[in-house]
Amino acid sequence: MPGPNLTALILAAGRGERMRPLTDATPKPLLPVHGKPMIEWQLEALARDGVREVVINTAWLEEQFPAALGDGRRWGLSIRYSMEGRDHGGALETAGGIAKALRWLGESFWVVSGDIVIPGFVFDPALAQAFAAGSDDAVIWLVPNPDFNTAGDFRLDGDRVQRDDGPRPLTYANIALVRRCLVDGLAPGTPAKLNRYLFDAAAAGRLAGRLLEGPWHNLGTPQQLAALDPAG
Repeated sequence: MPGPNLTALILAAGRGERMRPLTDATPKPLLPVHGKPMIEWQLEALARDGVREVVINTAWLEEQFPAALGDGRRWGLSIRYSMEGRDHGGALETAGGIAKALRWLGESFWVVSGDIVIPGFVFDPALAQAFAAGSDDAVIWLVPNPDFNTAGDFRLDGDRVQRDDGPRPLTYANIALVRRCLVDGLAPGTPAKLNRYLFDAAAAGRLAGRLLEGPWHNLGTPQQLAALDPAG
């Protein structure tokens, strides 16, 4: 039997500019999808799959997150909030958010965006434990390039993620297993995007990848939200 699942970080600090005006008064991860805030779908899945400790990074309208989600006990979770707005005046981007939250995370951990909808995704404990015992800096899930990123991010060669001058038919799906060394050298409180660290890991041969099976919805606009949840 696999051991306990890893800790997890849910990225939820962004402003959600393209989702305005809905995000003028509500953080995007708290917008409802099929009757519950979209971030709750991640929390339920993480709890179902054995994660017990979750960190949520926040910035925009961040006081709404503890009010809506509490301490996590309703899902059998312990939730901590990494408040970038309070501590730094705004969001630190994806890598910056990871670096600030490291004090609450393990040697390796799940990272998932709070504003994607991935019904059916399994935060597989056996896979998490195998990753923890390995040497890759990260495993990322990839999807065929969506309309908003036709140039793509990467290609796969077996389970190795490549970024070179060739075709890039795949896009990072905002789901990953990450080792804390991926953002080594990034001082907590420093804004930085995750992509540059993933590119470096790919160039060094330390980035694994998996194709995402099942639905994946990156909800960027009110129209996309309405298409997924017409009754919302």
